[in-house]
Amino acid sequence: MSFPQANTPPRVDTIEQPVTVIPLKGPLSRRKAQLSGLVWYGDNLILLPQYPNRFENNLFYLTKEEIISLLRGDTHEPLRPRPIPLVMDELLTRIPGFQGFEAIAFDGERAFLTVEAKADDQMIGYLVAGDLESDLSELRLTPDLISSIAPQTNLNNVSDEAILLEGDQIVTIYEVNGSLANLSPIAHVFSTDGLQLVSTIPFPLIDYRITDTTNLDEADRFWAINSFTLPGYPLRLGMEALAVKYGVGPTHQVSHVVERLVQFQYSSTGITLVDIPPVQLQLLDDTARNWEGIVRLESVEFSGFLLVTDRQPATILAFVPYAFE
Repeated sequence: MSFPQANTPPRVDTIEQPVTVIPLKGPLSRRKAQLSGLVWYGDNLILLPQYPNRFENNLFYLTKEEIISLLRGDTHEPLRPRPIPLVMDELLTRIPGFQGFEAIAFDGERAFLTVEAKADDQMIGYLVAGDLESDLSELRLTPDLISSIAPQTNLNNVSDEAILLEGDQIVTIYEVNGSLANLSPIAHVFSTDGLQLVSTIPFPLIDYRITDTTNLDEADRFWAINSFTLPGYPLRLGMEALAVKYGVGPTHQVSHVVERLVQFQYSSTGITLVDIPPVQLQLLDDTARNWEGIVRLESVEFSGFLLVTDRQPATILAFVPYAFE
């Protein structure tokens, strides 16, 4: 497998963004937290563990105010995410081979989550729904409301890892959309009422993994985590198009790892890439960070993204600056 720097000339003008770690304490500070998604509910940041049962069936949240306070330097104490009880009733008995939750989105108090599963040696995704109490005292899933999402490859540990909401529709996005593994990638479109599959729409060919997305903005654009941390996975064929077009930053030039954010445009007829440079993150010297959750952070003082990893190399919540147009 060739590395990005072998296919693209060095570009000294390609900027990489610094990653500021937001320290955590409590249960989510441990590596086994294995967070898989982020989403805003008002001014509360919801952190989704892939396996809530590891935490007595809880999700967690932080307030925007305490995150800003730490970034501003008003406090240097690690933040302690607070629990949100997750009531699943008999939902998991309806999902053979349950392998955890992958993404979460809100339409008011209505919550939508994707699930990854493997049964009879076949990966399959699911879309489920529930309701969040406005005081964050409980998220209750609806056990008889569930839709399956067909896989697009035969790769292990791969399913629909991101959710977009547009009006009365839910759009789920598959993890692998590169031509070596998935020649005709699509996104699945479901109704918010009943989780019925409405249609599929084209998704652009893009190498590496898509592991989470921000919400749609006013122009129906969104950002996605696009990363490569596992050499040997069939996630790129030949020269990588975005690296060729926009170049790679200094730390990416000397590593097989890719940690970047890419912007897309949504429409009812398909999802396309936006013609702007990806946001490349400054890489660590000796290990890859498996980013699994993303939201935009916008305030008077700070503009950019909040990101979270799963267990690789540890549980990391971080801020990445970016000036949105």
